[in-house]
Amino acid sequence: MNSRKSRNNRYGCSLAEKSGFAAFLLALPLGFIAPSLAGLPLLLFLLACLAAPFCPQCSFFLPVISSGRPESDAIALTIDDGPSPSTTPLLLELLAKHRLQATFFVIGEKAAAYPEFIDLILAHGHTIGNHSYRHDNFLMCRSISALEKDIRATQDILAQAGIKPLLFRPPIGITSPRLKPALAGLGLQTVTFSCRALDRGNRNVANLAARILKKLRPGDILLLHDNPPPTSGKFACWHMELDRLFSRLQELHHVVTLAELIGQPVMLAIEKRSN
Repeated sequence: MNSRKSRNNRYGCSLAEKSGFAAFLLALPLGFIAPSLAGLPLLLFLLACLAAPFCPQCSFFLPVISSGRPESDAIALTIDDGPSPSTTPLLLELLAKHRLQATFFVIGEKAAAYPEFIDLILAHGHTIGNHSYRHDNFLMCRSISALEKDIRATQDILAQAGIKPLLFRPPIGITSPRLKPALAGLGLQTVTFSCRALDRGNRNVANLAARILKKLRPGDILLLHDNPPPTSGKFACWHMELDRLFSRLQELHHVVTLAELIGQPVMLAIEKRSN
């Protein structure tokens, strides 16, 4: 179920569809041979359906890119949940200081409220992806039409900045069977991550750098957040930890853009749309 093997099968049968069909085919003969076991393949399929949404690296319902190409020895930096007036400028300052490029997966509602920071992210040479309109943690429980409406709203907002994201990162990395048809008409592909520090949206920033560096491996897509920490003390700690992390990343790893890591573009430049 690794994303690296599935990215070319964008609109074919999903692993969930194939597994469901296989479970049904296994259940039929078992119904005659060993009736007591007939429900086992279907039960296993149901358990897989319940567990798969919560595995960000799992390509069960649709192809998911969660790490670099198999031969990659590099890592890529991604930043979720912005833009934010209090954190985006500091992130851009630190990235420039350490000569790092990142992909910002932005929330449509925030992008609409702070278009100047979208322009600033682009002016610094970073790329932008779609992270839904409101970061609804239950977005994957919505209907296909509601999903498509939410994701399209963010696409439309970012079109005003002259870009068309090609990558969508679902809130919390959760997927569902509804996501594949919702993305099909939008020209978007799902990207998650393979390394995170469980920082709870910058609420848990103590030893952030050490926690990330301990688990970071070649080929990883690293997840950070563009959210203001809840207190001034945690804000100062977050800033210090990111400075330390970015410095060590340059020393220990080959850091590339997300586009380089996965071998495909993150966004396209288009003509700016008016409001």
